[in-house]
Amino acid sequence: MVERSNSRYQRTIITPKSMIFLFILILSVLSWFLIFSSTNPNRVLDYISVSEPTDALVNIIKNSNDPPQEKDAESPNPENREDENRGGVKTEEAINENRGETLRCIQKGSPSPAPLKVYMYDMSPEYHFGLLGWKPERNDVVWPDIRTNVPYHPGGLNLQHSVEYWLTLDLLYSELPEDSRTSRAAIRVKNSSEADVVFVPFFSSLSYNRFSKVTQKQTKSQDRVLQENVVKFVTGQKEWKMTGGKNHVILAHHPNSMSTARHKLYPAMFVVADFGRYSPRVANVDKDIVAPYKHLVPSYANDSSGFDGRPILLYFQGAIYRKAGGFVRHELYELLKEEKDVHFSFGSVRNHGITKAGEGMRSSKFCLNIAGDTPSSNRLFDAIASHCIPVIISDDIELPYEDVLNYNEFCLFVRSSDALKKGFLMGLVRSIGREEWNKMWRRLKEVERYFDLRFPAKDDDRDYGVQMIWKAVARKAPLVKMKVHRFQRFTRPFLMV
Repeated sequence: MVERSNSRYQRTIITPKSMIFLFILILSVLSWFLIFSSTNPNRVLDYISVSEPTDALVNIIKNSNDPPQEKDAESPNPENREDENRGGVKTEEAINENRGETLRCIQKGSPSPAPLKVYMYDMSPEYHFGLLGWKPERNDVVWPDIRTNVPYHPGGLNLQHSVEYWLTLDLLYSELPEDSRTSRAAIRVKNSSEADVVFVPFFSSLSYNRFSKVTQKQTKSQDRVLQENVVKFVTGQKEWKMTGGKNHVILAHHPNSMSTARHKLYPAMFVVADFGRYSPRVANVDKDIVAPYKHLVPSYANDSSGFDGRPILLYFQGAIYRKAGGFVRHELYELLKEEKDVHFSFGSVRNHGITKAGEGMRSSKFCLNIAGDTPSSNRLFDAIASHCIPVIISDDIELPYEDVLNYNEFCLFVRSSDALKKGFLMGLVRSIGREEWNKMWRRLKEVERYFDLRFPAKDDDRDYGVQMIWKAVARKAPLVKMKVHRFQRFTRPFLMV
């Protein structure tokens, strides 16, 4: 029995010859595997472990990661190429260069964005140019022929909230062959089904400024009557009923304009100066458009003043005693009235006040823009037109186009609490040296056109104020469309005509 066991055990022992044969077999399989892998550049040899790889194996692994190379007559040696490393992967500098080149090609070859399509209601002149005294020659005429007669705007303080006037003129002009612009931001369309937004041409700021007081013969002001009639007209239109008003654009730039109508038309997009007198439910930065004031001082053409050409360090002229957030003005006056190189005084539009303010801003390096009865004021845009670096002290201010424009490049922002600390404000403005100030000043001169409201626009006016406002509306258009679609989920909009 013992002998049988031993003989069975001997037959299971692997002999040295069989071990050599097995090793040769494994090596052959590995060799074929390596040859197969070397022909596939996307293949990575993750499962081979070699304690001391040979040069041939290193070359196989290296070449497996290299993309096929085309011969370059001017650079026969691949190691001389600056945009490639040893593994054939492009360097970070080369990647950034290629990205920049791609971007330049796209910008060079891409067409201008399609203009915003705006449907404007043909409302009675009593809501728009009739408020300026314009009267049509016939009862069936709604709009003036702006080729021959552009109704005159009264100017003065009324002008600062005149965005309604400029936007309406621009839409009328877009219909004329005289409009030579190859790329304009908005065009008027006559079919509301083609429109991105619906424009309500009610000059609400002008209505408030001129007709908000109740006379002895009235039970309510003309402005109040106009607002009520606008609500009835707009909410009765099929365009409002089909969309819930969410694609309507309504002008309410003066903070007191649309004081009653805003609470009934709030689904629409308001064009405002700020949100100081609105509840968040009625108006907010996500839904509405902040538009610039029309500056009252003249634009500073050919400004070569520079740092040394502006002897006044810090400038403010205006009403010092204000309510609400404007209490800061009086406290700042007490802090700064004795400071050297600071002009801080009371001022108004009387006795050529606007002219004097313009001259003072042009002579100053920095101009204070302090919250008054509302977070914003026209003073900011007068400072921009004068190329005087704005120092904004208004914690709740919202600014035009801030989704695409970085105000930090040409403005200083100071919290009200910091501004009221003794020495803080003067320390800040005196810390801005010549080089930094000149950089902000040059940027200010570049961006001033974004806030310049004018008519008629020319081909090179694509970035001026009116076009910038339309572009801001256009950036809201996708969100507006989504809101309209959501509104229509449980309605039959096409049967609501």
